[in-house]
Amino acid sequence: MFDLLLGMIERLGIIIAVAFLMTRLKFIRFLIEKREITLLHKMSIIIIFGLFGIIGTYTGLTVNVQDNTYSRAVLHLAEGEAIANSRVIGVVIAGILGGWKVGLGAGLIAGVHRYLLGGFTGFACGLSAVVAGLLAGYFHKKQNTTHSTIPIQTAFIVGALAEAVQMSLILLLSRPFDDAVTLVGNIGLPMILANGIGVAIFILIIRNVFHEEEKRGSLQAQKALKLADLTLNFLRTGLKERTAKSTCDILLKEVQVDAVSITNKEKVLAFSGIGEDHHVTDDRIKTEVTKRVLKDGNLVIAKAGEIGCMNEDCLLKAAVIAPLKIKDNTIGTLKFYFTSEDDISPMTLELSKGLSTLLSHQLELSEVDRHLELAKQAEIKALQAQVSPHFLFNALNTIIALIRIDPMKARKLLVSLSHFFRQNLAGTTTTKTTLETELKHVRAYLAIEEARFSDKLKVKYDIDEETLTCLLPPMTLQPLVENAIKHGVKALTDDSFIKIKVKKETDSVQISIIDNGVGIEEERINSLMKEKVPSDTGTGIGLYNVNRRLQMMYDERASLQITSNTKGTCVSFTLQHREINE
Repeated sequence: MFDLLLGMIERLGIIIAVAFLMTRLKFIRFLIEKREITLLHKMSIIIIFGLFGIIGTYTGLTVNVQDNTYSRAVLHLAEGEAIANSRVIGVVIAGILGGWKVGLGAGLIAGVHRYLLGGFTGFACGLSAVVAGLLAGYFHKKQNTTHSTIPIQTAFIVGALAEAVQMSLILLLSRPFDDAVTLVGNIGLPMILANGIGVAIFILIIRNVFHEEEKRGSLQAQKALKLADLTLNFLRTGLKERTAKSTCDILLKEVQVDAVSITNKEKVLAFSGIGEDHHVTDDRIKTEVTKRVLKDGNLVIAKAGEIGCMNEDCLLKAAVIAPLKIKDNTIGTLKFYFTSEDDISPMTLELSKGLSTLLSHQLELSEVDRHLELAKQAEIKALQAQVSPHFLFNALNTIIALIRIDPMKARKLLVSLSHFFRQNLAGTTTTKTTLETELKHVRAYLAIEEARFSDKLKVKYDIDEETLTCLLPPMTLQPLVENAIKHGVKALTDDSFIKIKVKKETDSVQISIIDNGVGIEEERINSLMKEKVPSDTGTGIGLYNVNRRLQMMYDERASLQITSNTKGTCVSFTLQHREINE
């Protein structure tokens, strides 16, 4: 019995070698990975595992029940002979991986073959192959519910159980019964152990395939994430010569290719690697294969004659050309060059597809960024263009009243009004201006307002000279000053003042508009920055407008801050060092 067990285990080496080769087949790997397979592939799998069972039969040991001897050749069985074999391994694996239908099909092929070999156990062994396939199919169902590969221990039990079923059928169906008992007593335990071990080893090989795929996928994912991080800063600014060159250099370093090129729809933007001395950038696209990718938007493998290099000494003999897209529109190509066609592996193709998709997404983000920036600039200009018509009417009425009694003052006010509107128009064509220009704009506005309020309004300035060159959005201060007059000091009868304070701090500039008006209710302050709050004296857009533009141009740190009580209000904002020098 021990000799038989050693002989069976020795035969497992052949089975294991065949099992390893089977896991290299594409549709077998699909079966292992639980992917959808066609009916034709399923039939192929049944035939392959059926043949695997036949190999298990032929590699078995012929057992002569009468003299208890073993021989190594299994071609035909006499009446008193049987086979100690590993046929059940192929059938059980078929059922575990493909379900009861695949197990049944493989069992029928292996079982019919065994029956035709003859011997007094022929029918029982043939039937047991079919039963083994159905039994294994049950464990396939359980495996699918847990979404994992069958445990090694369970695989051993299934293989051993299938062989135990075969021994039981031999006892039930084979005659003479005494020979059946003798046979089972001699080969039963060795076959149960050997076939259980064989199924477990096959599942171990399958687990290795899973591990190999997971490891490869993990490495690919790590590489893709690394490349995404390295190229993001370049391609987020768009597909240009400078960004394309930087991207090509990164890809050449990180991907196992001989050269990398990026084109737009008309010309080569960048080239890095072997052949860089004669593959000219800024050259118009000439090769038909590249034009085909740009037209169809599909990845293409180009061979030596399709690359289109005019240099006879060029070492590049093949290329993978992948499309770069924004949505469904192909805007360029990514090319990986190789010195040999054999270097283009399935992994390389998958990586090329993945990288072209990755770079396309980054280009889409650049387009989104561009449109957002355009929309932001459009909104800023629309906000800057808003001028209160009441101010114009009040200014003109004041000037009309002064023309007869003080023509010189009326003339000065007209100059101030002219300067005010000139600055308003200039503000709609730019997004930043200096603090000095802003203060001139405010002074022109206040000159008119002081004339309107006569001696009632006093204006104070506390400006650090070194802050005059700092940058801020146009027409930022004037709406704040206007708001202070309309909603603050206008209600006072005398001694009203507005103070404009600009102070340089360590790494920032703080700008404040202070008045001694009637103040703002606390609940109203909370809503002023978030939405337009209409009032009896205005549209409620002033503070919201300024705050919105500061946030859009900088960030939340530049938002307006309001402190107020019955003795006055202070509206302030802070520009950080980065914003001051932009």
